[in-house]
Amino acid sequence: MDFEVKGIAASLTNQTQPFSGRKKLLQQGQTPRSWAIQNPSLPVVPRLDLGSLVDSDEEEQDIIPENLPEPTSKYKLKYQQYETEMKEGYKQYSQRNAEKTKSKITQQSPRKKIDDKCIQGEESIVGALTTLDKKALLQHGYADIPYNAQSSMKKSDAEMVAAQRKKQTVAEQVMIDHLSRAVISDPEQNLPTERPESTPVFPDSKTAPLRLRKRTLHETKIRTHSTLTENMLSHKVQFDGRIISRNGHDACRELVGFFFAHDQSLTIYEYRQFGKNRTSVLPFIQKNTYSHQCGRRKGTQYQLGDFYIGANLTFLSSDHSSLPESIKENTLFILRITNIDQIALDSLKTDSVEPEDNLTSQEANDRLILKAVQDALKEQLHKRGVRILTGLAKHLQQLDKEGTGLLDKADFKQTLQVFRLEVSENDFESAWQILNGNDSGKVDYGEFKRAVIGEMNEYRKSFVRKAFMKLDFNKTGSVPITNIRKCYCAKKHPQVISGHSTEEEIKLSFLETLKDACSKSDEVTYGEFEDYYEGLSIGIVHDEDFVNIVCTPWGI
Repeated sequence: MDFEVKGIAASLTNQTQPFSGRKKLLQQGQTPRSWAIQNPSLPVVPRLDLGSLVDSDEEEQDIIPENLPEPTSKYKLKYQQYETEMKEGYKQYSQRNAEKTKSKITQQSPRKKIDDKCIQGEESIVGALTTLDKKALLQHGYADIPYNAQSSMKKSDAEMVAAQRKKQTVAEQVMIDHLSRAVISDPEQNLPTERPESTPVFPDSKTAPLRLRKRTLHETKIRTHSTLTENMLSHKVQFDGRIISRNGHDACRELVGFFFAHDQSLTIYEYRQFGKNRTSVLPFIQKNTYSHQCGRRKGTQYQLGDFYIGANLTFLSSDHSSLPESIKENTLFILRITNIDQIALDSLKTDSVEPEDNLTSQEANDRLILKAVQDALKEQLHKRGVRILTGLAKHLQQLDKEGTGLLDKADFKQTLQVFRLEVSENDFESAWQILNGNDSGKVDYGEFKRAVIGEMNEYRKSFVRKAFMKLDFNKTGSVPITNIRKCYCAKKHPQVISGHSTEEEIKLSFLETLKDACSKSDEVTYGEFEDYYEGLSIGIVHDEDFVNIVCTPWGI
């Protein structure tokens, strides 16, 4: 078939002849170049001469315009400041990388750590590392992710705004409660009104004079000796707290407390949020003066010096009937201060007549003893902290057959021997004397573990709680393993990015080590989740690295 367009004939057979001919020539062994030379009708693409693209010495690399004005002193100063900041930043970055390299100098790649044996020089340092220890150490890889300051600042700004809004809401509710209850709830308001004996009784109370009527709430007297004013309540220190408990529901309660300087009293409120906009603020511990319930200061009233980040406030559960039943199960209710209004605290300390440091010599000596024991054990737990701490918690729970949470000295000694944690006899006896202050012969094993092994700081623990609260959206205190599998994301792990490991391999390594810490195979409690990251925290020096380890896989 032939086509004709504007008098120009184009045959399909004629169009395909050059290409078919080229195909035949190529089959005969000719190269495309020789075929193109024999067929001059077709255009030949010239070859690219890469040598002509190389910079020559004759070319001017930097062209500086003439007659430029000299920079002003202002810009010179800015440049010097910028240069100094860059040098200082690079110096800190180099030191930090040097420390990381030094700590990892004996480590292998994650894939080799799982599959290969330790090399001869590493055996003396690492010791008896099991497969679970090596898989747990894979989580340290998230510490190598570069710190994203911009996104971190955005998140922190949003969190700060939300925290300020929460504090303001709670503070307003406290002021409303105590300013109104000071007059309405005063016992003097309930005293009967004195009436003269000769006062006649009118048949109709509505027509009686006001001074003779039965007084109602709005007609009660206002003068009272215990009336609080806004000025009195303004001299306060606000602090955030958490309950020390292995119960996830109680441990994740958001508590806000206030210490009032005018009468040395304190109160604690619980902040609850339902959805995005609905919140409630309810009293958790009523406003009153309280005292230490354990330790060297047992029976001493709380003072301004007792409030700082990391301090414990102890209360008797029996004194507070409104506490949840899960908290009443224990004799003592322990509140840990996680954050405090430092500006208000310093201001009140300036006006206070109390000694600035009321730490006794006995308490200082106790802290030194426990610190020495903790340092010795942390050296032994450096690379096997996850397996030891999670196994330690399970073992202590099994020894507690009565379910009271208390164990004797022999139980703790036997536990340390089982997990090959070496503590000298003198150090153990000193630590036991500190913990067994009431001479009951038994100590809470949670308190023993925190005192002897230590725990991560409140900054790190806040991110662990945040991760668990994201997983436990129903606030039950435990999370199914299926939810953890769905939420854990290993895409940003350095070994996944470099191709040394797959995302599934990192996830399975994490799940295997986490399941080993759980008493049930299908769910993880808050205590077990916290123990896992407590073990990881021992081998991490910098807080920023630990935050990366927690936040990156959970997306917080």
